[in-house]
Amino acid sequence: MAGTARPGEPERAATSGRQPSLTDVAGLAGVSHMTVSRVINGTGSVKAETRARVTAAIEELDYRPNSAARALVTGRSGTLGVVALDSTLYGPASTLYGIENAAREAGYAITISSVSRPQRSSISDAVENLRRQAVEGIVVIAPHVAAGRALEYAPRDVPLVAVGGGETASVPVIAVDQYDGARRATEHLLALGHRTVWHVAGPGDWLEARDRERGWRETLERHGAEVTRVVRGDWSSRSGYEAGRSLVAERDMSAVFVANDQMALGLLRAFTEGGLTVPKDVHVAGFDDVPEAAYFSPPLTTVRQDFIELGRRTFGLLIARMDGGEHQVRHLVTPELIVRESTGPR
Repeated sequence: MAGTARPGEPERAATSGRQPSLTDVAGLAGVSHMTVSRVINGTGSVKAETRARVTAAIEELDYRPNSAARALVTGRSGTLGVVALDSTLYGPASTLYGIENAAREAGYAITISSVSRPQRSSISDAVENLRRQAVEGIVVIAPHVAAGRALEYAPRDVPLVAVGGGETASVPVIAVDQYDGARRATEHLLALGHRTVWHVAGPGDWLEARDRERGWRETLERHGAEVTRVVRGDWSSRSGYEAGRSLVAERDMSAVFVANDQMALGLLRAFTEGGLTVPKDVHVAGFDDVPEAAYFSPPLTTVRQDFIELGRRTFGLLIARMDGGEHQVRHLVTPELIVRESTGPR
């Protein structure tokens, strides 16, 4: 019965109908409320046996510490902020998931401030909104040129890191090595005996599209292959379809590196309608390795980005920044080439 203890046991707190308090935890564990506070906030010295008793009481009562009150005591909110592009694109959405996953495993909550258009003003407003919520640190997912420029004006009184902020960013940056991924895809196609490789690029104002295009171009140059004209899309399957229709008419076109899998999907349809069979007539490689890529017709060779690792390393970089280190560094996560039937035997 609540409020009654067995002989030799601490009295069980009666919490029916209300949220349990710190005092309730202290009563159930048979310790002072100051001891409970030390266990929750990780301050002071508490015996292992006592800590275990307090932890058990917290779990039994399902006690949730008041984060606002704890912030006043410790100066730490236990919350991180993320400025994210409001996008259904696989890359930005998966990057956000990876960061959330890493933060949750470390016991941090995440507050997201979304921007519909990657402009300097909107990103600055999003950062300011997070600062007002007393977050301990901020991650800006910055795959766009405008987002990268906005980082130059970011406040210096809150720890901040960027995901994909460009090589000249004024804050610590973590990114998947887009250049290396494009190099791997292009070299794979050249190794199959193609004279050159065509490229369907992403939007020119996206940093990732620029790096992938540069990786493709410089790889061709290193191998002494012709650099063909760039066909540009907007990341959508529709734009990939239109790019594919324009490429069907190109003579001697036998290999295409597409800057993302969604555009590659549209390209494959255009090739089929144009009488080209993949991989019999032409080889196609994409980028991202979306979950559906293995079920395209044919299954798509593509470059896989490890977003879970990206999130883990982003979180680690932010924690280091919060501890006063890692002021201007750039860390790269290596992508992986996944070979499937779209670059099979011709």
